[in-house]
Amino acid sequence: MATAPAGTLYRGREGMWSWVAHRVTGMLIFVFLLVHVLDTSLVRVSPEAYNAVIGAYKNPIMGLAEAGLVAAIVFHAFNGIRVILVDFWWNGPRRQKLMMWIVLGLTFVLMAGFLPRHLGNVFGGH
Repeated sequence: MATAPAGTLYRGREGMWSWVAHRVTGMLIFVFLLVHVLDTSLVRVSPEAYNAVIGAYKNPIMGLAEAGLVAAIVFHAFNGIRVILVDFWWNGPRRQKLMMWIVLGLTFVLMAGFLPRHLGNVFGGH
């Protein structure tokens, strides 16, 4: 196996995909917060418009988007802890691959607990 040139340690590996996913989930969370502030501010301008917007959110597509948002938040939070450990723990760089798998495992476990109830509410009408 050939050694990678300097500066390519993470190219195509867990570290790179973690970096990409952290930025993507961060941007998705930012966009959600922006839309959330805007739609919530409608209540002061026009309660009727606010009710119309909130009513438009009550559909299965938005229910799936909410599940995606929760997954993005959970992954982003755990991966942020991983990034801190890689940066500040003396053994972090050597353990970054293992920590990435732990982040994915924790995200999976939490989402497995969240999704049945959430999707039951979205598709079951409860």
